[in-house]
Amino acid sequence: MGYKVKVELYFSAAHRLKGYKGKCESLHGHNWRVEVTIKSGFLDKTGLLIDFKKAKLLLKSVLDTLDHKRIDNMPYFKKRNPTSEIVAEYIFNRYKIKIKPPMSLESVSVWETPASCAIYYE
Repeated sequence: MGYKVKVELYFSAAHRLKGYKGKCESLHGHNWRVEVTIKSGFLDKTGLLIDFKKAKLLLKSVLDTLDHKRIDNMPYFKKRNPTSEIVAEYIFNRYKIKIKPPMSLESVSVWETPASCAIYYE
């Protein structure tokens, strides 16, 4: 038994997929939607897993590293294709170190479009 909290924010960025045969091989941009899910079996003394405001501020600090960037030019993506899956992994790895036990990061979901989402979890 436990609790989960989800927050979402947006960022804008461009990328191109290396080795992909199709339109996404060309440079193009998205207004990416990102959702993080935090979980815990415990609540704090006020009955919160984490304050929504704090969860969003932590997410914003990660997304600021991507916002209005050409993702495939960033060092993390030089040897990794900047797919939605890898962008979700990037966000996950940077967000998880910002939260402390007994909380843990369950997953990060990244939407390139309203109908297409990739999810990363451990």
